[in-house]
Amino acid sequence: MATLRCFSRVSQLYRYGSAVGITASRVQSSPLIRATPVRLMSALSPEFEDAKARLGTLKEDPGNEAKLKIYALFKQSTTGAVNTKRPGMMDFVGRAKWDAWNSLGNMSQGDAQKAYIDLINSLVKEQGGPEPEAQAESGQKYQNLLVTCEDGLRTITLNRPKKMNAITREMYDEWVAALDEAAADPKTVVTAITGAGKYYCSGNDLSNFTNIDMSKIHELAKDSGVLLERFVSAFIEFPKPLVAVVNGPAVGVSVTIMGLFDAIYSTDAATFNTPFSALGQSPEGCSSYIFPKLMGFAKASELLMFNKKLTAHQACELGLVTEVFPDATFQQEVWPKLKAYAKLPPKSLIYSKALIRDVERETLHKVNVAECDRLVERWTSEDCMNAIMNFFNRKN
Repeated sequence: MATLRCFSRVSQLYRYGSAVGITASRVQSSPLIRATPVRLMSALSPEFEDAKARLGTLKEDPGNEAKLKIYALFKQSTTGAVNTKRPGMMDFVGRAKWDAWNSLGNMSQGDAQKAYIDLINSLVKEQGGPEPEAQAESGQKYQNLLVTCEDGLRTITLNRPKKMNAITREMYDEWVAALDEAAADPKTVVTAITGAGKYYCSGNDLSNFTNIDMSKIHELAKDSGVLLERFVSAFIEFPKPLVAVVNGPAVGVSVTIMGLFDAIYSTDAATFNTPFSALGQSPEGCSSYIFPKLMGFAKASELLMFNKKLTAHQACELGLVTEVFPDATFQQEVWPKLKAYAKLPPKSLIYSKALIRDVERETLHKVNVAECDRLVERWTSEDCMNAIMNFFNRKN
């Protein structure tokens, strides 16, 4: 799923909240929440107006599914049932919003107001976790990652647990910066990447695909191809031992780049899934080259072409995962192992990795470029757009 980050650079996209949270005006102007001026057909309760105000206190993007519900309930509360034609096929966001509104049928405006109030209150309650600024005050320089280094072991934790560690454009940039920092730090011997919460990483954040300016789609696709190539290159060029600590399900690009790691340790509760063709897209992360070498063409095709989801034990049997641990003891077993690795002579590790990896470095860069070029074409193709539209409709 390397991809759905692809159009997030566009300035019109809905952005996540700043370090102090999303302002009311930004939430109300979200592409999936914004409502056109309407003539109110019934009085709005004070509780409804209060819920509108509370919406502006959300510190994180609640996700496309929630935003569509908010939009639909707002329209049903203020206008009533759908009174417009369904937008055309190329208007992804417009169609998604219309479908969400239409799904409410003849729900009364009073019932819609109550549902709107309940939804906003539940979202505000859910987001009662740590403030983003608290991370900055603790000395963390990244908004989406937690980075620590102790006794030679540097740990990079993908830190969006409420979003299953889904990757935004900003998160891609931070991940590259964190790898560069680890490579340059003389105190870092081994670098481990893991996820906060129950997921390792759910791939790309689908909200990156909202409100695309279709007149700029080719330019946006090319920019996204450059971003992806730079991201994968950071793994190809990383000179020190790199280990994935897979604490839960892994999806899309978080799986495909695993072939560029030096070891993969997984809980037996993890799964590995690369649903590219289901979204009209194609592999990345050099997986089109590395995976057939690891597991053979037939098994690699099943994973990369036919969307097969692997269990941790299946991934280990195929050579993608190094070792699988029971979920109940995973954290207690894996970290002492990595701490022991971090005590090994640093230069010996670096030189050994170079001997193992450098012979294919040039090939990997060529594969990376070819994969990114193909994805740029895929992102602008009709079948990819239809697949993404169908995905949003299913979520609806």
